[in-house]
Amino acid sequence: MSVYHPQLAYCVVQFLEKDSTLTEVVIKGLLKFWPKTHSPKEVMFLNELEEILDVIEPHEFRKIMRPLFQQLARCVSSPHFQVAERALYFWNNDYIMSLIGENADVILPIMFGALYKNSKSHWNKTIHGLIYNALKLFMEMNQRLFDECTVRYKDERQRERAKIKEREEAWAALEQAAISNAEKIKAQIPSGNSQYSSAVDNDEEDGVDAEALAETIKSLPEKGETEEAEPVEQQVQRDLTRRKSFLPVDFETRKALIQHQQHKVGPST
Repeated sequence: MSVYHPQLAYCVVQFLEKDSTLTEVVIKGLLKFWPKTHSPKEVMFLNELEEILDVIEPHEFRKIMRPLFQQLARCVSSPHFQVAERALYFWNNDYIMSLIGENADVILPIMFGALYKNSKSHWNKTIHGLIYNALKLFMEMNQRLFDECTVRYKDERQRERAKIKEREEAWAALEQAAISNAEKIKAQIPSGNSQYSSAVDNDEEDGVDAEALAETIKSLPEKGETEEAEPVEQQVQRDLTRRKSFLPVDFETRKALIQHQQHKVGPST
């Protein structure tokens, strides 16, 4: 596209010179399809935009100056230095500067935040010089308006810092509340050792011999083990008479049986 873009931009400018009422439609179309991630294409759009502004009528300029300079403010804030540099070159155009001067009360508040912030935070030193030049031109246009924008910008920054501090304090309070709730829940849950000791005490009160119970459990067949295979005739005969059910061993049932055997053996001895 870079090969034939200058010719296309020239054709668009020729149409606008013939009919200035098309300027608003063309500029809004450019802003609608403005590239977001392709910096070389952004530079081409800025080149075409400056060529259009060279032939724009003042009354047509007033129709599109708000969205136009909102996009220019985003370009000035771009981390890609070529995009920011090309946008700041608009302040070197005498005709554009005359249009800006006539509408400084609208354009300066839109551009001031981006210019002031990037005059200190942008990584490229060349951009710093161009931004200082643009701020100087705005200051010379209207000193009173420039001072008002400075005070307004500082107030907004203070409100933003206060809002950030309030948000951080709210998150800290929420985190502290979560920690205290977790500690309360942990204190309400009994520990595993106390449960184990109470279970042992209950076994001792019931008179169950723990060693005998352990030996009985060890003697039980492992899961998956089966008895030796019977001959086919015996299996058929057993199936014809009755079916056996192999039930899993219940720990409580085994415990009750051992208690019953101990009570039964106790009186006889």
